[in-house]
Amino acid sequence: MLDLVAVREGGSVADALATALATARHAEALGFTRYWLAEHHNMPGIASSATAVLVGHIAGGTSTIRVGSGGIMLPNHAPLVVAEAFGTLAELYPGRIDLGLGRAPGTDGPTMRALRRDRAETEEDFPRDVAELQRLLGPAQPGARIVAVPGAGTNVPIWLLGSSLFSAQLAAHMGLPYAFASHFAPRMLHQALDIYRRLFQPSARLARPYAIVGVPVVAAPTDEEAQFLASSTYQRVLGILTGQRGLLRPPAADYMAQLQPHERAAITDFLAAGVVGGPATVRAGLQALADATQADEFMLVSDVFDPQLRLRSLDITAQAWA
Repeated sequence: MLDLVAVREGGSVADALATALATARHAEALGFTRYWLAEHHNMPGIASSATAVLVGHIAGGTSTIRVGSGGIMLPNHAPLVVAEAFGTLAELYPGRIDLGLGRAPGTDGPTMRALRRDRAETEEDFPRDVAELQRLLGPAQPGARIVAVPGAGTNVPIWLLGSSLFSAQLAAHMGLPYAFASHFAPRMLHQALDIYRRLFQPSARLARPYAIVGVPVVAAPTDEEAQFLASSTYQRVLGILTGQRGLLRPPAADYMAQLQPHERAAITDFLAAGVVGGPATVRAGLQALADATQADEFMLVSDVFDPQLRLRSLDITAQAWA
């Protein structure tokens, strides 16, 4: 499960954080493998900006599920700060913390500059920072002038995230597991997976390629109800595409039918990896995606407005896939 911690229309940030914890507990009870939180900034409808803090909150409120970042936007942070934060989490919750890393800003230009101040980034920075994080989280080296405390020796698992081909190549070169953000950028999914698998070099961390595929999912007892509930996601996507981001809105009847053809096409393209429907439709959609991608895991994103119906959506999805 990937949670953007949506702030709902009529709700508060505190409500969104409580919903995230309740959802994580439900996902854990259903047998989900991991629960990740995404770093975004200056977005009124997303409450996961302090991602490491939220990872600790979710891990502290659950017992067995792995909790992590999907991801930390590494250009916004010094590697030492990330190592210390996730090293602390690993000491608090041993064997349960994941560190997913992205190289996008996770925000707009002005906010990016506010986060990074005067730091100018080059293409070489991200690979170098990932390698530095690996060193900081690995065994402390004799004579090292900089040691992450906490962090050194925790070996927090690092994942590379991407929506293009750059991180696929880097993950392959470094022998790291890879997660593709097809929940919002599915266009290069198959090409990225192909590059990652063909170029993969085994490492001490990973002997063979291991890939996660992001999947937007809205499940309900019927296809019709699922499409109705998914209109909250459709409204959110259109807001992203038109630069009018806001709170997660309640579902609207016949929403897609009211849009212009180019708007419907843009939403459909954005959610091309999505699965929306009743149990049979969800089962068929996930199976088709599994066959096409050979993914090792699916990372579900479910932006259902009603928190209880969101939990029901996860129930139906888990039962359909079982």
